[in-house]
Amino acid sequence: MIAYDPRSWLKPVLQFHKADTFRKLFPLMVLLGALCTGIAWLEVEHLRMNENSHLRNVTMMHNLLGLALSVLLVFRTNTAYDRWWEGRKLWGQLVNCSRNLAVKISVMVDPSDTGTRSFFARIIGLFAYELKHHLRQEGTRLELDSEPHPEIPGFDSSRHIPAQAVQLMQQRVHRLHREGQLSGEQLIVLNTELVQFLDICGACERIKNSPIPYSYSTFIKKFISAYAITLPFGFVIPLGYWAIPIVVFIFYVFASLELIAEEIEDPFGTDVNDLPMDRLSEVIARNAKEILD
Repeated sequence: MIAYDPRSWLKPVLQFHKADTFRKLFPLMVLLGALCTGIAWLEVEHLRMNENSHLRNVTMMHNLLGLALSVLLVFRTNTAYDRWWEGRKLWGQLVNCSRNLAVKISVMVDPSDTGTRSFFARIIGLFAYELKHHLRQEGTRLELDSEPHPEIPGFDSSRHIPAQAVQLMQQRVHRLHREGQLSGEQLIVLNTELVQFLDICGACERIKNSPIPYSYSTFIKKFISAYAITLPFGFVIPLGYWAIPIVVFIFYVFASLELIAEEIEDPFGTDVNDLPMDRLSEVIARNAKEILD
């Protein structure tokens, strides 16, 4: 995720980065500019339609369709941002749950039980790392220290790894209860915290596995393409060659909104505008270790 000064104007206007929509749309902008140039040349140099030409009515159609397209793109962008913001809230909740669990374990477990404290210090951070890999659909793997703790077995990569991490925590908590180190009330308190881990995982999976409906996304792309291709026919008569940059700029604005929505609707990837899950995982692991060490 890009960190920036929201009060700055000059730097965002002049700076281009690898996620900028201008770079992605440049080939299409060139093609559209070439199409508009051909239409403008044909009209200015050969056809020379007068002010009463029926093609001038195309601009009226563009005004009406532009309003409808704007409403669709606003809804599309807002929906995508809601998904991004919900993902950010879920990872913020995961940070809080991890700290709460670590604090309660540090208070409830006897300080002399260094094995249990070390176990939870590692497994809490491990859950965040494995959830990150799970959401990015990478090959999940253990991310432990150079000296793995013997009480954390290797996970079966063919199964749901975040669930296995929570299962290990539940097993350890219930074992402490059976050994008399935790009371029934303390077991209930810890179980409330542990349940939230998989609740957060399931909510993230819902965002990841439920994209915007395909028909809706393709309709907007077709709408933008048809709108941009027909723009020259209405603009070259009153504007001549000036219609070329205007048509390209209008296409750039509308297509950029669609590209931005596509990028942020899946907040769990590795794009520059996706959630900083790497840093959040590091924060969770570091906080758990600080609390329980």
